[in-house]
Amino acid sequence: MENKYLEVLVCPVCKGALEYKPELQELHCKASKLAFPIKDGIPVMLENEARRLDE
Repeated sequence: MENKYLEVLVCPVCKGALEYKPELQELHCKASKLAFPIKDGIPVMLENEARRLDE
């Protein structure tokens, strides 16, 4: 995932910043406590596809 995309992407729930976790291929939002998957290099920014970080 390129840094230029991380500057533009925000959490679809709270509009907060996302942290890229390359080892998990996920984007994490600390505020919403959600992890959005990256599939085939494309972030899936749908709340119903996200994983709860408290799991």
